[in-house]
Amino acid sequence: MICDICRDEAFLAQKAQPATPDDLQTAADLLETLQHYKEKCVGMAANMIGVNRRIIAFEEGAGFTVMFNPEIIKRSKPYLAQEGCLSLAGTRTARRWDCIKVRWQNERFQQRLKTFTGRTAQIIQHEIDHCEGILI
Repeated sequence: MICDICRDEAFLAQKAQPATPDDLQTAADLLETLQHYKEKCVGMAANMIGVNRRIIAFEEGAGFTVMFNPEIIKRSKPYLAQEGCLSLAGTRTARRWDCIKVRWQNERFQQRLKTFTGRTAQIIQHEIDHCEGILI
């Protein structure tokens, strides 16, 4: 289901609760909503559709990736970026890392680990900030 975008900063500032297998429908809704907004948006976190769970979805290559309970476990090469967000007005400056190693769970809740760089790394960091309640 395509969901409305949450713009309530008090809700968005809450730290997300861990995702469980009961959240698979939320992930499907998040992905469908992201695909609907793909002309304007390259990533979303579940709180952007009004669900306080640690789930992100983002554009990766020609497709999309969904992560449950993502966490950055290593980072290198810091830089400053200007970012916009569907949930927040305007653009903001954010400190980002060009190379990150992320641990997460897939849709079967199997542990995954991968290093991301460049634009994809920046998108993931933005969405994990949402999970942490960080309004950049």
